[in-house]
Amino acid sequence: MIDLAPLPQGRPRRLVYLGTPAMAVPPLDALVDAGFEVTLVVTRIDKRRGRGSDTAPSPVKVAAQRLGIAVSHRVDDVIDAGTDLGVVVAFGQLIKAPVLTAAPLVNLHFSLLPRWRGAAPVERALLAGDTTTGVCLMRLEEGLDTGPLLDVTEVPIGPRETADELRRSLVSVGCERLVACLSAGLGPARPQVGEPTYAHKLDPAEFRIDWSRSNVEIDRVVRLGVAWTTFRGKRLKVNVGRPSDGSGPVGTYLRPFEIAAGSGTYVIERVQPEGKSAMDVGAWANGAQPRLGEAFGADTADNAEPAHA
Repeated sequence: MIDLAPLPQGRPRRLVYLGTPAMAVPPLDALVDAGFEVTLVVTRIDKRRGRGSDTAPSPVKVAAQRLGIAVSHRVDDVIDAGTDLGVVVAFGQLIKAPVLTAAPLVNLHFSLLPRWRGAAPVERALLAGDTTTGVCLMRLEEGLDTGPLLDVTEVPIGPRETADELRRSLVSVGCERLVACLSAGLGPARPQVGEPTYAHKLDPAEFRIDWSRSNVEIDRVVRLGVAWTTFRGKRLKVNVGRPSDGSGPVGTYLRPFEIAAGSGTYVIERVQPEGKSAMDVGAWANGAQPRLGEAFGADTADNAEPAHA
């Protein structure tokens, strides 16, 4: 175990901020609005956009430029930043020992640690059917989200809440707690207690709807906002839907706009056909004319009878 740089006593004045995606922008804005001096932002390098040579900056880099804050893509620049504290939010990289020993760092993490350590805590909580998650402010150390906790706040997960909605709730709570904790001065940290679980990065294959699963499990995938199935050999993204009662051969179109699951049925409400914009399912069905008994999730269409709305 390395010797971590000591946390500042009292309210830190000068901060370095490490973050990358859009959900890391509101905490940066909140710190600046609260009067903290953010002298440096560290984020990922600009990503190549499409097939051309153009690159796109991370959302946090765009925010830093808007705020007039210097930006670096090198984590080691934290060492010489001359700040009181580093704040890490969804940075996406492990920070190595030389930085941790030179500068005190805290991490705002969106789960109730030690549950859902890792890259996709919001999505894993939804997929697991958790009814509660939360926001933790922890001391950053070498392990993956293993550091002692400085602050813990629970956040309920609504039964129909989407990943985007939950993410907004967590970020809102996180901004409030981050500013409050830093303004009051960081107190003693306590070790994490409980059995760790890991929020591994999502595999795109997990976004494909498995119609043999229960309608509740299918709904959790749809609520991630990236669920898809196939219809007549083409992808059909399912943006919105809901579980319902009923039964039938798994994956078949029972009635408008209801598909049989392994347990119960699932009503699709908004879809996005391959190569087209998102639309209400009624508009899609007017063109596609799905037939009763026709299969979803198969590579080819089955023999079926026309559906009557």
